[in-house]
Amino acid sequence: MKKISIGKILTYLVLTIGALIMIFPFYWMIATTLKTSAEYASYPPVWAPSNWLNFENFVAAFKAAPMATYFKNSVVVTVISVAINSFTTICAAFAFSRLKFKGREFLFACLLSFMMVPFEMLVITNYTTVSKLHLINTLAVLIIPFTTSIFYTYILKSFFDTISDSLYYSARIDGASNWKYLWRVMVPIAKPSLVTILLLNTIASWNSYLWTSLTITSDTNRTIPLALSVFMTDAGSNQQLQLAAATVAVLPMIILFIFARKYIVNGVARGGIKG
Repeated sequence: MKKISIGKILTYLVLTIGALIMIFPFYWMIATTLKTSAEYASYPPVWAPSNWLNFENFVAAFKAAPMATYFKNSVVVTVISVAINSFTTICAAFAFSRLKFKGREFLFACLLSFMMVPFEMLVITNYTTVSKLHLINTLAVLIIPFTTSIFYTYILKSFFDTISDSLYYSARIDGASNWKYLWRVMVPIAKPSLVTILLLNTIASWNSYLWTSLTITSDTNRTIPLALSVFMTDAGSNQQLQLAAATVAVLPMIILFIFARKYIVNGVARGGIKG
């Protein structure tokens, strides 16, 4: 019993230390945005602001850059891209899981092989394509390239494969079409995996930076991740305002993850189980 107790204590101690290491950067970011200029420049550093209700840096950040416009653009891009991506993922996963057509397994294997290609290798090709379509510096260029995902299709297909075929044949005997069976039976059953896909896709779309920085040049179409570059000049950067903008960008995703973390873990775990 003593050995078990000591083992548990060590386990919780290691987990606590790991949690503190992960949380500290977020704490420091928020604490710095609430400090005064004197507190920020002081040495040794001040670990906590004297006034936790000092929002002057946030006010200055919103005055220095159109943060409201960036936030609105991020919401629009995220909602539309996630909605379209979810629809295409559901349809593709159902097709590869239930529909019988020639070359299905080979085609799916080819699609999975594309997951080994990093996005950075496709940037030039994608940029050339959207440039010919005259989509540069529009919100559409942030949506169209991300309307499908092989990874999310793989997760959902793996979950669809665990659903008994008897449900499908019973529904077909009762006169249900494939379309009706998908939305009335499979989608409700696959809710855990769907929630996981929605959350992961939302976080990825919201935090997208590389593609956005290459294709968006005007303030009117910038998104939240690009707001950080506004506070950088040749003479240096205003780190307090940068951290204030970073807090605005990160806080919605932190809140989303806190409330939905169990769905992400359960959905990925159940999506990877077959049989």
